[in-house]
Amino acid sequence: MSPSLKHLWAGDWRAESERARQAREGENPFAPGPEELPGSVDSRPGAVAETAEPPAAIEPPLRARRGARANWTAGALGLIAVGALLAVVLSLTGGSETSSHTGTVLPAVSGPPVKPRKGHTRAAAIYAAASPAVVSVRTGSGAGTAFLIASDGTLVTNGHVVDSNPTVSVRFGTQAAATSAKVLGTDPSSDLAVLKISPRAVPKGVRPLQFADSSAIAVGDNVIAIGNPFDLDRTATEGIVSGLGRHIQAPNGFEIDAAIQTDAPINPGNSGGPLLDDAGHVVGVNSQIQTAGSGGNLGIGFAVPSNTARAVVPILERGGTVKRPYLGVESAPASPTTPNGARVTRAVPGGPADKAGIKRGDVITRIDGKTIRDPSDVAAAIAGKSPGDKVSVEVQRSGLTEGIDVTLGTRPARTP
Repeated sequence: MSPSLKHLWAGDWRAESERARQAREGENPFAPGPEELPGSVDSRPGAVAETAEPPAAIEPPLRARRGARANWTAGALGLIAVGALLAVVLSLTGGSETSSHTGTVLPAVSGPPVKPRKGHTRAAAIYAAASPAVVSVRTGSGAGTAFLIASDGTLVTNGHVVDSNPTVSVRFGTQAAATSAKVLGTDPSSDLAVLKISPRAVPKGVRPLQFADSSAIAVGDNVIAIGNPFDLDRTATEGIVSGLGRHIQAPNGFEIDAAIQTDAPINPGNSGGPLLDDAGHVVGVNSQIQTAGSGGNLGIGFAVPSNTARAVVPILERGGTVKRPYLGVESAPASPTTPNGARVTRAVPGGPADKAGIKRGDVITRIDGKTIRDPSDVAAAIAGKSPGDKVSVEVQRSGLTEGIDVTLGTRPARTP
């Protein structure tokens, strides 16, 4: 049986739903101490504010963007595998995330690995510090996970966890009372959502989690996942970063770029939980696992990278809509053996490419001077662009090279 991908939502999700870390000086944010450390996200309004020029600036390097592509489709039950690996790659958009609202990118922090107490592991130390900020999420159709990113009650989870619900129920551990959380916004293209609870509902002493720079992690780095699989409160699992630059399918059918692959065991109910580095910072938001059709974990999980969350979350907090550039083509490798372009399998009728004259069978070889070796390069080439920008697309057609100017559109709510 061929592998398939499954969201980690323990319930009905639409019938279910280069090593470049630069050591920065500073105290470990999880070291004992009564004061919040500088740069903590719970002091975001005056914190290290990076301008939200294009979020693509915080995307991983282009060479890290190429990877396995995966797909899912809705299943009937929470434990049914969702989707199958794509045979034809969808290259419908880039990755620039903009909004009608002026925003900031959440700061990224770094620090030395957490130092455990004598007789304890680093994983235990990270769990002790981070797990209080992890909550369970419930709707009428299932359960998932979220985590606190600010002391004002802001939480992050997966979009497929909240689905279309305006409010959800969250709980800080089994001994705490459930509290209602308002869904401030969801972004189906990144599978992220932002929740808000009253600051008074945040238990005393709980420290918000901080985002790391996901482009600084490397394959082989240790990671820890915390979540609520099968209703097992705040379960911790440990593994490594198994791959970078993976492409997984979002709930609306588009791709999530630069996803992190991990072998840390994650299961239904882990959706929306944090994937933490050895300093206890969030490098990803756990979203999907690959299965063999039985619903079981094969040791292949995927997380939405923290850099995507850092760009999207501020927009959703303000009720904004994330707008991305849209080329409007589906493509496949031009050759099964040689990376020499992306063959257009479909120009979406009425889409930007179709209007400009790009046709099925054209092989895209360059976009704005950037070489296109395979379909992943199509999306990467327009990352950083905005709807309305004009790009020059070079195609091979009937043995001839043609240059076609395309005005990028705005990505639709779902794949056409």
